[in-house]
Amino acid sequence: METSGSARAADAPGPGVSAASATPVADASRDASGMPTDPAERRMTRPRACVATGVSAGLAEHLGWPVWIVRTAFVVASLAAGAGLLLYLWLWALTPWSPGDERPSRSAPVAWMLVGASVVCLVPVWLTQASGPGYVAAVGTWLGPALAGIGAAVAAGAWATFIDRAESIRGPRHELTIRITATVLLAVTVLVFVVVLGQSTTTTKTFAAAFAAFAALVGIALVFAPTLIAQWRDLTAERTKRIREEERSEIAAHLHDSVLQTLALIQNRAGATSEVGRIARAQERELRDWLFAGDTPLDSDLTTDLRDYGGALEIDYPVTFDVVVVGESRERASGELAAAAREAMLNAARHAGGEVSVYVESSPSAVEVFVRDRGPGFVLADVPGDRLGVRQSIIGRMRRAGGSGEVRPGAGGVGSEVRLRYPAERGGSENGRG
Repeated sequence: METSGSARAADAPGPGVSAASATPVADASRDASGMPTDPAERRMTRPRACVATGVSAGLAEHLGWPVWIVRTAFVVASLAAGAGLLLYLWLWALTPWSPGDERPSRSAPVAWMLVGASVVCLVPVWLTQASGPGYVAAVGTWLGPALAGIGAAVAAGAWATFIDRAESIRGPRHELTIRITATVLLAVTVLVFVVVLGQSTTTTKTFAAAFAAFAALVGIALVFAPTLIAQWRDLTAERTKRIREEERSEIAAHLHDSVLQTLALIQNRAGATSEVGRIARAQERELRDWLFAGDTPLDSDLTTDLRDYGGALEIDYPVTFDVVVVGESRERASGELAAAAREAMLNAARHAGGEVSVYVESSPSAVEVFVRDRGPGFVLADVPGDRLGVRQSIIGRMRRAGGSGEVRPGAGGVGSEVRLRYPAERGGSENGRG
């Protein structure tokens, strides 16, 4: 018993050491070899910044091996009837890129490497065919390299079109150069074998030369095929977009002839300030926004902002806003003029109701906004001093921004009118215009 007690005392943490710090805690997210236990973390991915395809780097990171060992293994395995090459292509096709938003980038000039491989294969074939009839019996010595060179040229064109074209460091000019170079190699190959056909004295060499010439012609077609496919995709996308726009226009015309006219009739019959009229007006505005959403600029200007704000107020208050614009306004919705105009519209909706007119006039010297209602009206001097909505949010705001604002009775003494003026020469630097 004493021994057990001593063992427990020896195992206990010393003074000032907690039990959590004394006992090593195993990481539950990793196994004994240090690899993640989560299947999503163990999944193999290819790095977006790679040499060519990222297969070797991704597999090395997944296995925890050096990259050079993985690349050497692929090369050695390729000597066994091309097994390493097939495995490499299989991983390239099925392994996804690592998560991220940036476009994959490749440091190796793969297209030029393929062009170089094509040159290495085809030039000896050209020299062999130019050596005369002494090589008639050795067809197998040049037919395989010829087909390999043709395949490398086709692969170079496909790589330049589908992969290099999208990269900023290469682009369309690089693609065109690769395509022209590959075409020249294949065209020379065709000419060489056409000459061989004219000088051939045996059936075997005639058949082999004809087959190689035909393969080179097919290779030229395949070099240009990726470009034609890319152009066909662009034309298809453009045609689909045009069809959608036409369908959208037809739907808009149909809704305008039926639903929108019905909503307008409801507003006229029910009255603009009635509950039914306000709901019909709000639904009409929402439907128009949905139909023509693509025509609305992302950076809202003053006029668009005031119309949208008036539509929102019509839902909450028994009021109808009519926004009229004269001249081309360059004021933005984020300026002080827009904020003061929105405050004036809110006051008109709260205290006047009915029909409210918003008049925006732009001139080379200034931009003016008039908000006129047909309510009971008011005199600014009679407003209690603790109510600062008009004094500070409208007049004071315009004065601080370098403009002016005033409140005066409406035409014929009916209602009230808020007049806001902002100099045009101050708009470009302080109000976000232009």
